[in-house]
Amino acid sequence: MENLLDVVDLKTYFPVASSFFSKKKKVVYAVDGVSFSIKKGETLGLVGESGCGKTTIGRTILRLIEPTEGKALFEGDNIFEYDKKKMKALRRKMQMIFQDPYASLNPRMRVGNIIGEPLAIHHIAGRKERRERVLELLNIVGLKPEHYDSYPHEFSGGQRQRIGIARALALNPDLVIADEPVSSLDVSIQAQIINLLAELKEKFQLTYLFISHDLSLIRYLSENVAVMYLGKIVEMGKSERIYNDPKHPYTKILFSAIPTPDPRVKKKRIIAEGDVPSPIDRPSGCHFHTRCPWMIEPLCREVEPLLKNAGNGVLVSCHLINR
Repeated sequence: MENLLDVVDLKTYFPVASSFFSKKKKVVYAVDGVSFSIKKGETLGLVGESGCGKTTIGRTILRLIEPTEGKALFEGDNIFEYDKKKMKALRRKMQMIFQDPYASLNPRMRVGNIIGEPLAIHHIAGRKERRERVLELLNIVGLKPEHYDSYPHEFSGGQRQRIGIARALALNPDLVIADEPVSSLDVSIQAQIINLLAELKEKFQLTYLFISHDLSLIRYLSENVAVMYLGKIVEMGKSERIYNDPKHPYTKILFSAIPTPDPRVKKKRIIAEGDVPSPIDRPSGCHFHTRCPWMIEPLCREVEPLLKNAGNGVLVSCHLINR
């Protein structure tokens, strides 16, 4: 199975406005040298705590944010070199489901127009055919035909996210980037939306980049997992291999925080000391060394570890593994 998307050494930096007294220009290293691949029909789960750069990766791939360096090869072509015309054509193959179902829908547009807007922008079919396509999409995501003329404020959060999913599917995309699509929903509604996304993946042979901080959801949906910390991937590989035997200290800490359904089972919790460093002023060497319970002095403080194979196809950037 060939790769649909290859991200190579992606860097996305944001300059910070310097103060009157500061002469040195500061930069937010949101994404710093990230590489991964997604095969057709598979899901890559991108996981990490808030501020690690997950959402920035998704938006950069779609060119909603311009990259600083790197490549994004979609079906072998570097889309960062595309002009506006070629990028517009590519958007038919790449769509995004946004995190906030309240902010991502235009409150002044009816649902039929929201879902049908991509079809109108790309001049696909006439008005009658577009209406039929929108009604079909409403049915696919579990909404009713009478919702066609309603406004977003008339729906619950879960229904709004279904509208967002229908809009993402309107152009029959190959790649869907789901940016924490259930994080703002109630737990019972989360399960419905996740099951819907899993069904749609099978039905339409979709490829997902699923961004989340919920490790249980990532395990349920994803064949492969990439764990991020401060703009870098620290561990990546097959989902079951990483969940059954996490290698990187940060991954171990994340997984130790997953609650167990059985209250009688006692689980040892590993605590990361201190706060997450600023992406503007990152620690030297391994960026996680200031919080790592197993830090090797002075190696971890002075030398940045590379992402290397730790066995079974799992890539890890840690001096404990790669010594």
